[in-house]
Amino acid sequence: MKAKVIIIGAGMSGISAGKQLSDAGITDLLILEATDRIGGRIRKTEFAGMNIEMGANWVEGVAHEGEARNDDVNPIWSIVNNELGLTTFCSNYDNIASNTYNEDGTGLYDEDFVKRTIDEANEVQKKGNKISERPRSDDISVMAMQRFFEHTPYGPTKPVDMVIDYYMNDYEFAEPPRVTSVQSTHPLPTFVKFGKNVYFVADQRGYESVVHYITGQYLETDGLGAIVDPKLMLNKAVQEITYSQDCVTVKTEDGWLYEAEYVMVSVSLGVLQSNLITFSPPLPHLEKEYPGCSILLVTITDEESRRIEQQSDEQTKAEAMEVLRKMFPDRDVPDATDIFVPRWWSDKFFRGSFSNWPIGVDSYEYDQIRKPVGRVHFTGEHTSEHYNGYVHGAYLAGKHSADILIDHAKREK
Repeated sequence: MKAKVIIIGAGMSGISAGKQLSDAGITDLLILEATDRIGGRIRKTEFAGMNIEMGANWVEGVAHEGEARNDDVNPIWSIVNNELGLTTFCSNYDNIASNTYNEDGTGLYDEDFVKRTIDEANEVQKKGNKISERPRSDDISVMAMQRFFEHTPYGPTKPVDMVIDYYMNDYEFAEPPRVTSVQSTHPLPTFVKFGKNVYFVADQRGYESVVHYITGQYLETDGLGAIVDPKLMLNKAVQEITYSQDCVTVKTEDGWLYEAEYVMVSVSLGVLQSNLITFSPPLPHLEKEYPGCSILLVTITDEESRRIEQQSDEQTKAEAMEVLRKMFPDRDVPDATDIFVPRWWSDKFFRGSFSNWPIGVDSYEYDQIRKPVGRVHFTGEHTSEHYNGYVHGAYLAGKHSADILIDHAKREK
């Protein structure tokens, strides 16, 4: 089977790239998706009688009316709020100071004390913003910055410091300060460009309805909105990509061969690093909240997330119940009726939830990761220098990568 462009992966970036190509008149497309659905790491599942999100759950970077900002509007927010009208709730983190429990569960920390801790951490972040103005070669880790300004120089040791440090760093970037780049995160371009507010998607249609909305703008659907276009092929796990000066051949695990003038690879960075897909010749730059329900959402990051994935759900539930009972010693806390643990890191088609660029990664390395290799192009949230790790980053990366491919195709005419 032949097509002008084959897109590998039907997550947000792949679908966004497909629409951009289609809008430019390149409609001879074929999208190969390894799983039985589109959306990638934007996925809902039924749990405790309702739909919950397994992956992306927030729209980050939204400006409220009257707030000073650029004229830019987060494109994902435009779809979520204006086009689809999904149910969302603004996540208000201002109440952290009044809701920080002590480590033995005997009560809350004094609100003013926690506020002072937050203010100190915020001052260090402001100083970090100035460090970000230096040349990229002078980049340091967030932990090094904290030491430089004598803020928790040996890492947070007091419980309240640990809580605030986790919220401001691990919770936001999914990795600890010791490996997170100051220049990539201070300040966060998403909040500078689009606004500082964050909205939790709590709609039973699921966050993935955004991906379906975009897909429906260029692929054929039936009366119920289901995609029936033969350009989208599910359960097509790519095994090998062979590229030359003239064409690209894609082999899937079921033995089928597909040929195209160009290929757009939109799999995650983790999949690329795992060598699930073989490239021939090898790639040069890769050698080196729900209202009205009783569901508790817990965020686990870094090594803890990998530990949780390797143990049984019952073990995880027991750990969670132990913490909750310490937090509420005067309450009769019943056992949770069920638990759901997504395992993105263990899934060979994803290998993690989202990317976080560590200390030392510069613009050159970004360029190498998203740089086309002959007729093979790349996209994904990990190729977005400023918005990696965000849904809008995946969306914008897909459009940007498609524009590069379109320009390449025009120059060949």
